Amino acid sequence: MGLKSLIDKLKKRPVPASDSASGAEGADETVVMPQSDDVAEVSDVTSSETEPDNISKVSDVETVSEREAVVPNPAARRPKRHFRFGLKILDIYILKKFLGTYFLATLLFLAVIAMFDVTEKLDAFLTAPFSETIFDYFASFLPYFANQLSPLFVFISVIFFTSKMASNSEIIAILASGVSFKRLLWPYMIGATVIAAVTFALSNYIIPPTNVRRIAYTNKYVRNKSVETGINLQLMASPGVVAYFGRFENKSKTGYRFSLDHFEGKTLTSRLTAQSIVYDTTKMYKWTLRDYMIRDFDGAKESVRHGVKLDTIIPIEPHDLLISSNDQETLTTPEITEYVEKQRMRGVANIKAFEIEKEKRIAATAAAYILTLIGMSLSSRKVKGGMGLNIGIGLALSFSYILFSTVTSSLAISGITTPFIAMEIPNLVYLAIGIYLYWRASRY
Repeated sequence: MGLKSLIDKLKKRPVPASDSASGAEGADETVVMPQSDDVAEVSDVTSSETEPDNISKVSDVETVSEREAVVPNPAARRPKRHFRFGLKILDIYILKKFLGTYFLATLLFLAVIAMFDVTEKLDAFLTAPFSETIFDYFASFLPYFANQLSPLFVFISVIFFTSKMASNSEIIAILASGVSFKRLLWPYMIGATVIAAVTFALSNYIIPPTNVRRIAYTNKYVRNKSVETGINLQLMASPGVVAYFGRFENKSKTGYRFSLDHFEGKTLTSRLTAQSIVYDTTKMYKWTLRDYMIRDFDGAKESVRHGVKLDTIIPIEPHDLLISSNDQETLTTPEITEYVEKQRMRGVANIKAFEIEKEKRIAATAAAYILTLIGMSLSSRKVKGGMGLNIGIGLALSFSYILFSTVTSSLAISGITTPFIAMEIPNLVYLAIGIYLYWRASRY
């Protein structure tokens, strides 16, 4: 209501007489209108009495405008969240726990393994030079065992930190906030990918060259498992060319009663024999024959050549003749593939260990994902037994996986199944267990 209309209304309204005055005096009194200043004061009072809603609205608007002018937008004050490679805070939190627990468990177990190994080989360590023991043996021994037992360390670490999170009701809080069980599994799989990549690089490319020094050290100071002598060795040097060694000494790289036969189809066309043959370690495939004889056959005709010494190229190396028990551990995966193909072409039968080693390295990489799935699904619930029960179950499953892999590898050695199937059977069985446990855990 405007100020002018309010003044007009006040002029028209009668002013009541005072209660203490008499009726006559009240009748004789004349009503005196207030002056402009008084009217202004009355209008202010009246306006406050008659229009409280309007005034409050104006005051509210003024208050809001003042608040907006003084207080900044809360969204503007909120600190920006910096995501690392698209990872959320939850992912980084779980990844730190996963990888930190994994590497800590690896170090602790390696310390225990090293103590037992020192106790077992104490005499050899006291005999060997200290520098060889550190740099030739332990520098390869510790990474080798860490890589071999990586599935065990993965399982134990997942069981340990996930059980701890579940006992602290962290898993319950995460799921209650709207995060699905499938989404919760995502950082676990990222951690498994990191470990699988490290395991793959170590087992296929980095550790095999270091195993050469470790095996040489154990053969020299602990127990010699290398094969130094071979008798009646026969193999195909190239298509249509068959080599035979009556005896071969690896230490001197010398063979005795050597023969090399050339065939065209099933027909013998040439035969070379020698009393001894020596491999030249400075050049690849170079051999020196002594007291040799070459016989060439052309139908019914035969020509013979003799000599005292002959340098020739034969595509055979000493390690093709003598295979020790740990030779497959000294070759990288590409070298194993090349070696297996070459030996299979030559008709060599004892290459199962190399094929099993190759498939074992691939299966160990896949095991990181499978055991992570099992460990996370198994320990994500809070149980009455606490963390100890989950760790006990995890250890049992881990050792059963390693034992199962050992049993299936013997099936490949005996020829019951192929190395690929033998090494993948444990993964398939435990993958089925992991899928069932994941389905069971995601229902709660």
